[in-house]
Amino acid sequence: MTELPEGVQRVSAALQAKNHPHSPVMLDGAARTAQQAADALGVAVGQIAKSIIFKRIEDDVAVLVVTSGDRRVDEAKVAALVGPLGRANAGFVKDRTGFSIGGVSPIAHAKPGVTLIDQDLFRFDEVWAAAGHPHAVFKLQPQDLVTLTGAPVAQVVEAPEAENPLDAQARAFAIKTLAARAITISAMAENVPSPCVNVCRMDTGSGLCEGCFRTIDDIREWGRSDDAGKKTMWAAVTQRLRQTHPDAFNPSPSQASL
Repeated sequence: MTELPEGVQRVSAALQAKNHPHSPVMLDGAARTAQQAADALGVAVGQIAKSIIFKRIEDDVAVLVVTSGDRRVDEAKVAALVGPLGRANAGFVKDRTGFSIGGVSPIAHAKPGVTLIDQDLFRFDEVWAAAGHPHAVFKLQPQDLVTLTGAPVAQVVEAPEAENPLDAQARAFAIKTLAARAITISAMAENVPSPCVNVCRMDTGSGLCEGCFRTIDDIREWGRSDDAGKKTMWAAVTQRLRQTHPDAFNPSPSQASL
């Protein structure tokens, strides 16, 4: 533990004090954004519990909103609950939380603040949060955030449709992109890329992500799989695509004429 960065040590100690079963994990690369963290862990972007900091104007207290990586915080909804807000710069975040932007943990802050947990995190059985350093994360269940922080759960994000309008044209483009990538995977022996196309929404009917056609279990296992395992997952994705969207594998009229 003494070899860990100071911020990670604080988070680790706080987790131990609460008897949390999962310790911080140091990633090989930085995970300053939700997408970077999701790619490194092999999970959906929505499973990254990102920390957004605001400054409450009336008393300069830090307001932390913990939400899914695929959601955008609605500042007006937050202000309606805690009071008028201002922007928090890097210096303010470091002073109030003790962490640098990109590694702000939802726990073990340097100074007391206000925390809200967005209810959209509860779409998932398992999520990951920053552990006090851009390379550090820890695993937990959404309910654990309530236990660890004592914070309330609220609806404080923009409607998904407002953030990512998934109309027929956008959906078709995402599926075409996935199909085009699927064709190239069989020739790869190593460094097999993730099927993620930045459309992270689970279809409750099929149990598949609407963007990458993986199950939650597939997404969870991705980061633990070797290249052979990843190619097997790609084969399953390709089969699902061919069954549900066979036209995605046909060239467009403009491509066919070339």
